[in-house]
Amino acid sequence: MVLMILIACILFIVGLQAAIPYLLKPHIVFGVTIPEGHTEDSVLMTYKKRYSFFVMMTGIIAIITLLIFGLNNSSEESIILSGVASQLSVLLVSMGLYVYFHIRTTKRKKEQSWGANLKKVRIADLTSHSNDEMLPNYIFALPMIITIGLIAYTATQYEAMPDLIPTHWGPNGQPDAFTEKNPFSVIALLLISFIMQGMMIGVNATTKKSGIRLNPAKRSSSKVQQLSFRKYTSYFLFLTSLATTILTSFLHITTIHEDIVSSVFMISMPFGFLFVILLATVIYAFKVGQGGARIPVEEEEPIEGVTDFDDDRYWKAGVFYINKEDPSIFVEKRFGIGWTINFGNPIGYLIIFVPLALILIITAFL
Repeated sequence: MVLMILIACILFIVGLQAAIPYLLKPHIVFGVTIPEGHTEDSVLMTYKKRYSFFVMMTGIIAIITLLIFGLNNSSEESIILSGVASQLSVLLVSMGLYVYFHIRTTKRKKEQSWGANLKKVRIADLTSHSNDEMLPNYIFALPMIITIGLIAYTATQYEAMPDLIPTHWGPNGQPDAFTEKNPFSVIALLLISFIMQGMMIGVNATTKKSGIRLNPAKRSSSKVQQLSFRKYTSYFLFLTSLATTILTSFLHITTIHEDIVSSVFMISMPFGFLFVILLATVIYAFKVGQGGARIPVEEEEPIEGVTDFDDDRYWKAGVFYINKEDPSIFVEKRFGIGWTINFGNPIGYLIIFVPLALILIITAFL
């Protein structure tokens, strides 16, 4: 069972990583801005195909290696470690391939002088926020209310709780690490959940305020795609927050009432959570694409002589966005699906790294 789960995770990672070049906006290739008229360049198409091919080959090798090791090893812990190592190897290879093709794409753009004769225009639409269908922030507060209620309920059940509080659950759904009961340890899992929920609110609130950047050559269609992307990103974020809340609440309730569910249900719940998150990620990535690139829109004849503003200089390796002049806290990723921090805006650090630091502190005291 563990081996099959690990293989499924590798397949998910490989499939998503191999598809990424085709889920992005056409004018962003390996983190590089490509002007209108050159997005279908045959060399760039070859780069995309090669990236996907080598990622898939790496995945196949990783799966075969893991299968051979897993079938000849009875230690569950060793199989898990090998599975994690296989997943990391796929990610590292894909990162290396990305860097290689990012350099090649940057070099080709420079050698071909793409965009040299085009007028570069930046359009940040401030009026479309009124049509924004992102979920309101108070919706993201609902999981926090559930967590607060569980903390209050835990206080009433403190004496009845076991002397050892679970801090980790194994693949079989049963706890395999414990800490002594005290007022802090009994709510530690809920505190971590509460911090994550707060972080989700912060991400949703700041992305709502971020600029809606349109393609100057295709303004109407890019506006539709941008608004759709923001809406579905908000839905996906809330689903992640809600699913995480349900899982942590379930684990906490089973700590208070140890015999409330069967062992089969204990195994099924984490698997159900994993299935929902993976399925939602696949639907989100392939239905929406980065920046709404896969949202169907009416064909629009591009405006000739203009192209999107080239801000490659603000993107380090096409991954890290550093622009102190941009008030946006979060910006769309250039390689991958979703948003990333504007490392030039310190507020982003507070929203992401402060909650992570608090979670590490809580974990350290368990």
